[in-house]
Amino acid sequence: MNGRRRRALLATVTPMLEPGERVEVTSLVNLSSVSVRRTAAFGVASAIASGGALAVVPVPVPMYLAMTDRRILIFQADPTFAKPVAHTMTIQRAHLFRSEVRERILNSSFVLSSPYSETSLKVVFPLIDRKARDLVAAAIPVAG
Repeated sequence: MNGRRRRALLATVTPMLEPGERVEVTSLVNLSSVSVRRTAAFGVASAIASGGALAVVPVPVPMYLAMTDRRILIFQADPTFAKPVAHTMTIQRAHLFRSEVRERILNSSFVLSSPYSETSLKVVFPLIDRKARDLVAAAIPVAG
């Protein structure tokens, strides 16, 4: 993440920090709870509906991730300007676990889960931000 984006994110996160809490990692990520099968079905359905002239595939909204020593904070990113738009969610790091890192050509990802929640969150890191991915992955234990 470039300096301008990082400064904008830290300016947004800082007032939300608890006393003694510190930011360890910042990154631009994509979050997904939609399966690949559903995305492909949506693309095929839109191509059929348009007579093959157009195929629409949903694209995840870019998000900012800020990991502190206690929590993970997620913010919606403004795609035009390098600033966070809205606080989307906060996840406590205690009791959080992850899947193995899945490497791809253009990105890598893992799934975050908690025994206290029925939903899981797939976090996709861009290729250029593998250092942040590695720091987040090292801080959260693998599900065993």
